[in-house]
Amino acid sequence: MIKDYFNLPLSEDKQGRQYLELIYAGAILKDSWVLADIGISVSSTIKCVIKEEDKPAFYIYNVVTQEKVPIKGSIHLLATAVSLLKTLVSLKCGFPNSIYCLRTPEGREMYDCNTLNDYQLDIGTTLRLDVWDGWKEFLTGCLLGNKHNIQRFLSDEEPVRIYQKRVALYMAAFFGHLELTTWLLKQGVRPNEAVGVHPYREWCQETHHPDITKCPIHAAAEAGQLIILKAFVNYSVLCLQCQNPAGQIPLNICIKHKHKDCALYLVTKMWSVVSYPNFSLPMKIYIKLKQWLLRAQSHILTTQWFNQATVFRTRVGDTVVVDGFTKPKMTSKARIKAEDSKNCKLPNPADRSPREEDPCFLTVTKENRKEIKLKLPPLYEANKLQNIPRLHQKKNMRKKAVQPRKDESVDQNMCLAKVPLPPISSFRNSRPPLYYSTPNAKLFLNSSAESFLEHNGRTPRDNAIYCLAIANAFKEKRWLQQLGIARNLAKRSVCKPIY
Repeated sequence: MIKDYFNLPLSEDKQGRQYLELIYAGAILKDSWVLADIGISVSSTIKCVIKEEDKPAFYIYNVVTQEKVPIKGSIHLLATAVSLLKTLVSLKCGFPNSIYCLRTPEGREMYDCNTLNDYQLDIGTTLRLDVWDGWKEFLTGCLLGNKHNIQRFLSDEEPVRIYQKRVALYMAAFFGHLELTTWLLKQGVRPNEAVGVHPYREWCQETHHPDITKCPIHAAAEAGQLIILKAFVNYSVLCLQCQNPAGQIPLNICIKHKHKDCALYLVTKMWSVVSYPNFSLPMKIYIKLKQWLLRAQSHILTTQWFNQATVFRTRVGDTVVVDGFTKPKMTSKARIKAEDSKNCKLPNPADRSPREEDPCFLTVTKENRKEIKLKLPPLYEANKLQNIPRLHQKKNMRKKAVQPRKDESVDQNMCLAKVPLPPISSFRNSRPPLYYSTPNAKLFLNSSAESFLEHNGRTPRDNAIYCLAIANAFKEKRWLQQLGIARNLAKRSVCKPIY
């Protein structure tokens, strides 16, 4: 009605769209809402806004987070190289450039030297982001800042393990995980050291992406992580002059991305003075002297190594990945530890001692180690299982059937973050005694909850959380008025159970 009354020109094409947005009491109105349910009465004022939205040029499906990341850009992006697209993806996802590859919807791997037009892509195409095989669990730990999960899924190969630690520090700096950053710094990972490439690809230096020389300090500056920047500078002042592939220091990066607090901190540090008992040095001169000293030390060590023998990182027998020739190792396969199943075997009946005849013992053998006998918990007797009432078994089955799906639990957690609700009471007898007076009442309540879940897709509590989260969007309303809106929305969503 508003569009027709005011003759508003709205359009939608591949590049973007113009749409009308209605705002009341600070909340954006949805098409499925009823005006009376959300408290809009006669003579109310509704704000009308025409917005322009540019559609993403591409969507990137991240196999680690299982999310679709939009990449903004015009149609001219199709004429650019794949390397530029990977740079934009790294800024969105926080992944170093050397740990993933992009694939077309048909499954073709996209190489940095080619252009997007070479793969015949259209605007709005969804590309797939694949990581190294066996890295999904490790990268999930990096995203969450879970130190124990990272330790568990580190590679057994030493070069790959060192590379994984550099990747973990880069991602910890981007996402602001201070505890993980502190642990990695203690492990000897330097914030001004480039992440580099996977050891399997160290031989092909001519085709490397320029962003492989980026360091964790650059990731912290791009993301505006002030606490991480302070930790890196306190670890080594050389981070202040560490340059990225474009020749920019962390201060220039913070100014480019408009991180005011980080820029002020770096300016203060760069124009500070290093004091000694008899003299003082400006920070810039101190950094240059320290860089000169480190270069001299590395030159001496390199000369000694070359006098003894030529040292190469890649040795005979190491795995090498050749694009287009070897079997792809960036397919996001999960890590399966087959050696765990080999370490456990059942004892030989002929070699048992009288005590080992007990089925609760299991022998675990490992190479160059003694046999360890593990005591397993006893099995439940069959008679005990037969004594369980059938009603209790049906109750357990009913509880399993009422559990929310994965998507519903995610929505519930998002709504809980918006609406503070009182915790569920731990007292079983907090309600009137007649509420649970008979078993029939319990069965009736359970069946009602099941019926509500079947028709609505949410449990009664989840539905209440959902309605309160919607009502909380009306910021200009008082809390009691928001509560009234939530009650009206909840009434409309109630379905009577059918018997």
